Amino acid sequence: MGLKNASYCILNKKYPEAEYERLVPELMEKMKERGEYGEFFPKEFSPFPYNESIALENFPLTKKEALERGFGWRDSEERNYKVTLEVADVPENIKDVDDSILNETIGCAHKGECNHECATVFKVVAEELKFYRRFGLPLPQLCFNCRHAVRFSRRNLPRLWAGSCKCAGRKSDNGAYQNTTEHFHGNNPCPNEFETSYAPERPEIVYCESCYNTEVA
Repeated sequence: MGLKNASYCILNKKYPEAEYERLVPELMEKMKERGEYGEFFPKEFSPFPYNESIALENFPLTKKEALERGFGWRDSEERNYKVTLEVADVPENIKDVDDSILNETIGCAHKGECNHECATVFKVVAEELKFYRRFGLPLPQLCFNCRHAVRFSRRNLPRLWAGSCKCAGRKSDNGAYQNTTEHFHGNNPCPNEFETSYAPERPEIVYCESCYNTEVA
């Protein structure tokens, strides 16, 4: 609120001590009745549309879903970009790309039909092209926003599930991984349970800390 060395203040307004002590319990009671007390600021106070906040990355919603939940949404401004090179016509091998690519406006492969705030087009700059050539990488097929969204989708969700060690003795419980050494539980399944960012339906083999450290030691 920007107050320094102040006391008996409510929303930047200073009150006499007696009045402050009277008002605070009343305000707390009203907030509890509305379910507001102890909660973060309600979404109605957010100065940002949902699709322009980091919430969209961690908890993706479509425009319809966001509006139904009471969030704001800002539609993208219409851009009249003229695509000079379709992504299908971009050479797959970076060795076949010449410097004229720097003058092209390349169409994004998603064509604005995704939920990634697609820019519909992108350009390649000189330093970027130099990087691709140095490491033998093909040119991208997506605009920056879509590339970022695809990368972000590969991260685990910011939540935890109850899980148990997938070590079944000498191998993983699905038989896909053979242990390289004996673990503390011998030939029996590992009894350790823990919280993990990998959802139960995910295919990854997740060992507990003890079994993992035994394997990588």
